[in-house]
Amino acid sequence: MSAGRPKGHGDPLNHPVVLASNFRGEEGVYTRTHGTAGWIGLEEAVGALEGGRAVAFGSGMAAASAALFALAPKVLVLPTFSYLGVRALVADLVEQARMEVRFVDIADTAAMVAACAGADVVWVETPTNPTLDVADLPAITAAAHAAGAKVVVDSTFATPVCAQPLSDGADVVVHSGTKFIGGHSDLLIGLAVAASDEVYDRLHHARLVNGSTPGALEAFLALRGLRTLPLRMERMQANAVELVARLGAHPHVAEVRYPGFGAMVSFVVAGGADAADAVCRSVELLVPATSLGGVETTIERRQKYAGDAHVPPGLLRMSVGIEHIDDLWADLAHALP
Repeated sequence: MSAGRPKGHGDPLNHPVVLASNFRGEEGVYTRTHGTAGWIGLEEAVGALEGGRAVAFGSGMAAASAALFALAPKVLVLPTFSYLGVRALVADLVEQARMEVRFVDIADTAAMVAACAGADVVWVETPTNPTLDVADLPAITAAAHAAGAKVVVDSTFATPVCAQPLSDGADVVVHSGTKFIGGHSDLLIGLAVAASDEVYDRLHHARLVNGSTPGALEAFLALRGLRTLPLRMERMQANAVELVARLGAHPHVAEVRYPGFGAMVSFVVAGGADAADAVCRSVELLVPATSLGGVETTIERRQKYAGDAHVPPGLLRMSVGIEHIDDLWADLAHALP
């Protein structure tokens, strides 16, 4: 993928890291206002993958916050099972009487469609974190638009390789670029991609006035990581599919959740929280860690967090990496009771 590269004769193949907050000249060029070539290259590349115009932010939560700031819903539809950081942000906004929220099971398409009536924004996460439910996006976007609502899709788990929500009618796509886009567990960055110039302008304004800008090094690393995203996802997905098959046949695994694409797998260990915690303590190759999307396989029991108290106690969320499948399975099989 060549999008976002310098084009001039004699230019470097990649935008260099520009560590500057200010630039010479009478035009008043300032990084927070005008960005840098590195930001712009990343935005061009992600926008090309998603089929829209991208704005980079300091983190995935900054991108999510900007989407809510830009669209300013009074009534928001939000998946019951969704990223706990977004639910915490929405809870604060509800407490401040800035919005009303309707929680709906994203897998219940009829309920989602019904909830669109009178809503301003419908927030879709697909697959959901950590339960990996998949939304019927065309049906939901059609119902939302018929009701006059905008649709925001958190597509972090799917990545632009597995889904392009703007083509299904979404108005904004949000990514925690910290995860699969960066791909190496070494940066924080977020992206929001708009389908229209109007919404793009609102997102860009949100970044400007809220100051939620990405760092120069982070933008450089994210764009570098993006170049290998399709190759990494190919290996990760192949590993995930095989692990799903092996976990499904294991006598101490009560349930396996996998949407059929991507690198995220959730499974429920028989024996509940204690048995699941024991798995996390016993793995040696897999990394017990809370983030995801890197080249290394990470695993975590999610119900231990207050924001995910409603998921099964024995549920382990696993972000599958690029290690050899037999090494991954040997470690998991050893750790399972």
